[in-house]
Amino acid sequence: MRASLTSSLPLSRHLHHYSDGIHRSSLFPPRCFRFLPRSLPMFHNFKSLPKMSPKSPNRPVFAVRNSSSITAKPSSEFRKKHNDSDQDEKLRALRDLFSKPGIGIDAYVIPSQDAHQSEFIAECYMRRAFISGFTGSAGTAVVTKDKAALWTDGRYFLQAEKQLSSSWILMRAGNLGVPTTSEWLNDVLAPGCRIGIDPFLFSSDAAEELKEAISKRNHELVYLTDFNLVDQVWKESRPKPPSKPIRVHDVKYAGLDVSSKLSSLRSELIDAGSAGIVVSMLDEVAWLLNLRGNDVPHSPVMYAYLIVEIDEAKLFVDNSKVTPKVMDYLKNAGIELRPYESILSEIERLAAQGAQLWLDTASVNAAIVHTYRSTCDKYFQSLGNKHKKMDLTNHDSGSRSGGTTAVYRTSPISMAKAVKNHAEYEGMRNSHLRDAAALAQFWAWLEEEIQKDVVLTEVEVADKLLDFRSKQAGFLDTSFDTICGSGANGAIIHYKPEPDCCSIVDSEKLFLLDSGAQYIDGTTDVTRTVHFGEPSARQKECFTRVLQATRQSPLVPTNGDNLKGAGAAIEKISPNPQISSSSKKQLSKPNKKTTTNKEKQIPCKPHKNINQVNIFYRNFWLKKRIKTIQHATWKLTVKFLDWM
Repeated sequence: MRASLTSSLPLSRHLHHYSDGIHRSSLFPPRCFRFLPRSLPMFHNFKSLPKMSPKSPNRPVFAVRNSSSITAKPSSEFRKKHNDSDQDEKLRALRDLFSKPGIGIDAYVIPSQDAHQSEFIAECYMRRAFISGFTGSAGTAVVTKDKAALWTDGRYFLQAEKQLSSSWILMRAGNLGVPTTSEWLNDVLAPGCRIGIDPFLFSSDAAEELKEAISKRNHELVYLTDFNLVDQVWKESRPKPPSKPIRVHDVKYAGLDVSSKLSSLRSELIDAGSAGIVVSMLDEVAWLLNLRGNDVPHSPVMYAYLIVEIDEAKLFVDNSKVTPKVMDYLKNAGIELRPYESILSEIERLAAQGAQLWLDTASVNAAIVHTYRSTCDKYFQSLGNKHKKMDLTNHDSGSRSGGTTAVYRTSPISMAKAVKNHAEYEGMRNSHLRDAAALAQFWAWLEEEIQKDVVLTEVEVADKLLDFRSKQAGFLDTSFDTICGSGANGAIIHYKPEPDCCSIVDSEKLFLLDSGAQYIDGTTDVTRTVHFGEPSARQKECFTRVLQATRQSPLVPTNGDNLKGAGAAIEKISPNPQISSSSKKQLSKPNKKTTTNKEKQIPCKPHKNINQVNIFYRNFWLKKRIKTIQHATWKLTVKFLDWM
């Protein structure tokens, strides 16, 4: 998910501008562009669509027309020429490190994330991209002594085919017969091997899952905490860490000051019986402290950890980013500054005192959790037999045998951040209004240029949109790289046009524009599929068929209490919701999943404003489904048109 952080993170991106209402009147010449909306009028009379089940003998069959104009090539022919020797040299250098003293591994796993489990990261942390050449935002590389493989999802299959050299095996994750990383390691390695990871780059949960999976072949998971092996290969050519200054996010946009937010968080800590919480997600740190940064492209966050205790708080950040104004702000809020790299030493200090910390193991990295647990074990061992026999009934069930305990729960900040206050709502509305004005100017300009038969590249169109947006009050940056695709380029998800390899905007082809902006008071994300003339019957047919297929999927997940009543809510906002009766029944009752001992002994209290939280989850999943439908519709439509 792209970071959405200005004041309305992360809900502001739900409020898309629905430009489908632009009328073709006498103000527009006959050759005006036409939006292809997500919900076409042809569906309004359908009460339901036929279910497509592979078990049904009467399922509908879609016929594909034969055509002699099919020129589709196998994906292997789309590979660009690579400097394979350069990629081979990187792999050789990495493998040379496997046998060094203190390392001694047989394989190394390189994920996409940084130490904060971010999807989008600073250039200096793009280790998987450096070692493999694949620059997509999602993927995992695994290097053994004689093989190298990269896993990515369907969004990036085409991109990975183009960017990977012949030294790499592309694993199309999710396809039938494609093993997971752990399955592949268990298959290609002899039993009893050592598999290394950088524990900063894995959440604690992810590391434990990998450890359990590879143990089936008696493999050992090795934490290489002191240094990252890819960094050793990267050396001096590695980009410098970001150092742009941090700024204070005005309370008129945030709605709550930092003191109020910290006070609420400390109340949660007291209720949980916790001495402090480790906050590692960048958006949570920024939201809680009302600070913004520029460390990650398109996302107003800064690299930092935060530890909040009952009577103090410590921010671990590069001091060079802290301006005198921010320094005074933090001092007034009672927040101490510590070096970014000193986070583990502080965890050790707290654990050595027996502090019971709140850890969200789904987001806090394995290095922090492992350091805390191992230090706690040493602490309790030093107390002697008397304390080993102490009554631990008041401790969290996540405790380790003979050691101190931690509160293993989802971060309370994520839930607090999801419930928007009045100032944040206003920021979302106002930023979208300004963004809509920029988009209206852009579409009017583009239509006029197309009518004049001006030759425009995708890059020129994206740059012009940025120009319109940058003139709006409060504009900070784009919220992601603009996806501007004419014809077949729109089938490439997360496509970014480049000056040396982009297309001309063709008035006879469908045109996809997916773009957004970061404003000081909100974030936008708008997707439109348009045609600049009269769509052909074939274009309409392809778009319709794909849209019909995508509408078979349920709009929301059915995962229990958090979504109770969501079905009825969506019916009110959707003109033709396709939710089956069974799904509605499941939405109305909790999910009866088996709970762990930890969940039984640490019941999470209902949120004070559960209705707003329900709306958040409903909107989040609805947005996610709409986004999936839009991308699937566009991708398949373009492939139909371009290959037939």
